[in-house]
Amino acid sequence: MFVVLNIHAQRNVLLIIADDIGTDYFGFYEDHLDTVGVPHIAALLNNGIRFKNAMSNPVCSSTRAGILTGRYSFRHGVGYIVGGTGGSGTLDTTEITIPKLLNIYNPSIAKANIGKWHLHNPMPAGNLLNPLALGYNHYEGPFIGALPDYYAWQKYTNGVLSNVTTYATTENVNNAVTWLSQQGNNPFFLWLAFNAPHAPFHLPPSGMYSDLTLTGTTQHINANPKKYFKASLEALDIEIGRLMDSLQSLNKLDSTDIIFIGDNGNETRTAQIANLDHAKGTVYQYGVHVPFIISGPSVVNPGRVSDALINTHDIFATVFELLGHTNWSSQIPVNKPVDSKSLMPVINNITDSIRPWSFAEIFRIQPDSTDGKAMRNAVYKLIKFDYGAQEFYNLINDPDENNNLLNTTLSSTDISNYNYLCNEMNALVGSGSCITTITENESNNIDLAYPNPFIKVIQTSKEGTYQLQNSSGAIIYNGNQINKQDFSILPSGLYILKNENGKTQKLIKY
Repeated sequence: MFVVLNIHAQRNVLLIIADDIGTDYFGFYEDHLDTVGVPHIAALLNNGIRFKNAMSNPVCSSTRAGILTGRYSFRHGVGYIVGGTGGSGTLDTTEITIPKLLNIYNPSIAKANIGKWHLHNPMPAGNLLNPLALGYNHYEGPFIGALPDYYAWQKYTNGVLSNVTTYATTENVNNAVTWLSQQGNNPFFLWLAFNAPHAPFHLPPSGMYSDLTLTGTTQHINANPKKYFKASLEALDIEIGRLMDSLQSLNKLDSTDIIFIGDNGNETRTAQIANLDHAKGTVYQYGVHVPFIISGPSVVNPGRVSDALINTHDIFATVFELLGHTNWSSQIPVNKPVDSKSLMPVINNITDSIRPWSFAEIFRIQPDSTDGKAMRNAVYKLIKFDYGAQEFYNLINDPDENNNLLNTTLSSTDISNYNYLCNEMNALVGSGSCITTITENESNNIDLAYPNPFIKVIQTSKEGTYQLQNSSGAIIYNGNQINKQDFSILPSGLYILKNENGKTQKLIKY
């Protein structure tokens, strides 16, 4: 039976999701490599907490499903981009969601999702009502993932189609302000999901960007994607500022807790990391380390920076408790376990730790070599790819994950942390294996390359000279750029890979 709790002084919650943005364009993050002027987003820090170690999933659909349900992807099935190459499951409308539970706790609370949805395909047409089936009172947005054009796109308002020519970021805020103004004194939960600064890259309206050299031509955009990405982020910040002003004019700002996040790291065209294979769509740090700020009246001793290991999934539990519903977990069925941990102990400045590790994953219906799972603690991170390869990093010494420790001689501390993370991951997902033979003297007994079997590309665990032979001993390749070779024309069968130290590995070609 559901129980309705008494609520503390009225609170509202506004969740703002920026699309395809990691931490490295924000000057207030330690790992920033460029700085975009975002004064309105930065102003949230004054009344809030900045989380240094927030982890999302590496693509938009699975991150959003995780927030909405508080459940990891292997539980709800949305493992990749809905509608993306390789395929992803869509979110079952029987899932328990934030708005569904809020409907039970407090029917008077207004619940809207404005902006990008991207948890279902727009066809059949009945899918357009899925936001309402999942508990929202109102949905208004483009429904799909990437917009075809920020100035010409289709919007669905509770299933009804309209063609929009207003700049998309501006339209999102227009819709949010209109909806907020209609709620009177009712408390609200607003999920505001911008498409910005996600591609397509474009020139925002005049006055919304600082780089006056931008021409907006296709040629200039294609030659300078980062500049237009930054302009889109500036425009987003300006519109967030207008939203804050509107909340103030509606006398709602002082009672509203605001959560700001990115949904995954930057894609390759805007990535600032040297190894583009670690960008969006991968469980490497650059693909999953995102900005995360909570700001508002519930924050005790604001202006803090937290080292807590958190997942974007933790927004699920946190929203309920910000709104005063602390017994939400009693309403979760045994067959629908929730992984979300409330951030209230950090918000209340009681502790700076809610979990010993954080977790991310990606998987497609048609498997890909990047599919896999990652778990990190305060120092170390373990990646287990679904085809069997494993990688292990010290994030303090190697934040860009360039030195796979499993290719080195591990210290006793390394081994202890590997075993801990491997066992925790196996316990979480209910399967998996650990490299049980690791010792300080044997820790370099790791495969030379992956995936195995391979189809087209062979990725080596570390750089060097490699020789690939067929089963008859004929040399197929010999050199130091095997990672860049296309072996798709090779016949299926057994191959032998040898490194410059004489170590060999059998590979199967599909």
